[in-house]
Amino acid sequence: MYIAVALALVVTMGLALIRALLGPTVYDRVLAVNMMGTKTVLLLSVITFAIGRPDFLDLALAYALINFIGVLAVLEFFRKRSELDPENNTKEAE
Repeated sequence: MYIAVALALVVTMGLALIRALLGPTVYDRVLAVNMMGTKTVLLLSVITFAIGRPDFLDLALAYALINFIGVLAVLEFFRKRSELDPENNTKEAE
């Protein structure tokens, strides 16, 4: 059962990676990276229970908090940047 859940999480992480690479806007890419972080926490939790070491759940919780704060920081950066440069509408930066 754990293998099926881990495989499903890896598939969704792959789809999120594709979305992060092909996202039409910066916000789509940030959302995909946030999703990757969330799926990583879930995968770490599944692996933790599969090997019978629930003490690794602390690492998953710490990673979730870092992921949340990191996404907020990146979004704040892009918001400030768009305020400074009104011509940049946060579309694809090439």
